[in-house]
Amino acid sequence: MYPDLSNRIIDPTVARIAFSKIKGINFSTASRLLGMLGSPEQFFTMQPAALQASCGIDRRICDTGYRQSLLDAAEQESIYIKSKSISARFVGDDGYPRRLADCDDAPAMLYSVGPCNLNCLHSVAIVGTRHATPYGLDFVKHLVADLAATVDSLVIVSGLAYGIDVAAHRAALENDIPTVAVVAHGLNTIYPADHRDTAAHIVSQGGAIVTEYTSDSTIHRGNFLARNRIVAGLADAAVIVESDIKGGAMATARIASAYGREVMAVPGRTTDSYSRGCNALIADNTASIIRSSDDLIEATGWTTRPKTETQTVMTFDMTSEQKTVADYITAHPDHTVNDICIGLGISFSRLSAMLFEMEMADMIMTLPGGKFTVISRQ
Repeated sequence: MYPDLSNRIIDPTVARIAFSKIKGINFSTASRLLGMLGSPEQFFTMQPAALQASCGIDRRICDTGYRQSLLDAAEQESIYIKSKSISARFVGDDGYPRRLADCDDAPAMLYSVGPCNLNCLHSVAIVGTRHATPYGLDFVKHLVADLAATVDSLVIVSGLAYGIDVAAHRAALENDIPTVAVVAHGLNTIYPADHRDTAAHIVSQGGAIVTEYTSDSTIHRGNFLARNRIVAGLADAAVIVESDIKGGAMATARIASAYGREVMAVPGRTTDSYSRGCNALIADNTASIIRSSDDLIEATGWTTRPKTETQTVMTFDMTSEQKTVADYITAHPDHTVNDICIGLGISFSRLSAMLFEMEMADMIMTLPGGKFTVISRQ
């Protein structure tokens, strides 16, 4: 038997966490219930019959045992977030992201770690396929660099997934722009584990990791689809860089469009599978074409500052040995370090040092699977 909750004194933070864990709750339903009840604490201290009569909600949600179980879980979560300096932004809080508050299905509670201002002046979501091509990766790199050079108070939002997502985060870090990673799990872990270092850099360089999930939540497939609405909701515009007809990036585009956000897609060849989704978004007028940062700035109406000389695109001169390596990579895009060693007759140690120097000079880019691509300069 669960004790009577009517005389219980409940910590406000615990009450908020527990309230946000009510089955099916979101920003809209939470706001409606709070309008009738006055506070989360009231939800947990009212008698079941009175609660059901006043709010007209399912009697199972009003059950004392169910409400007690929410409080028990919330007490543990409250201890965890305090120990990890995690911020918890609840419906109606001044710190709740204003863009997200415009979305009826936004979470009732948003957890975050990191100092990023989620109400910055300019915010763009950059998402795409996990199987990014050199074309897509190069576009992300240049788009973020150009935005960083001309737009103040800018944040890049994405989902920390393989491919385009993590490329967007890393491009923001390289250009000293705060970036927000929206994850589909509690802040007690990072998925995928390969991106833990990137997540740490995001926080240490002024960004944030955000989620609607508590540390006791299990990771399942539906979380990733639900996460996409937060990615879209936190941004003024969503840029889809590469995607097939189906995928998370396409879902983000549709959600962003439904939210009234500017949606833009990078066009590609009709024969490229990871351009089919972008081309379809453009064809059905869900998205407009983006060719450069200028298109995004024009579509959003953002105020920009002139580029300084130190922010112009760098040029470089390759040595003859570096040019040989670059030409080989261009001719053999599927080759790894070992393949290049054999193909050019260069020792592993010498080639590794040279590839590192070339990557630091923005001559080449490392791709998933230990492959490389030469960065084009225009």
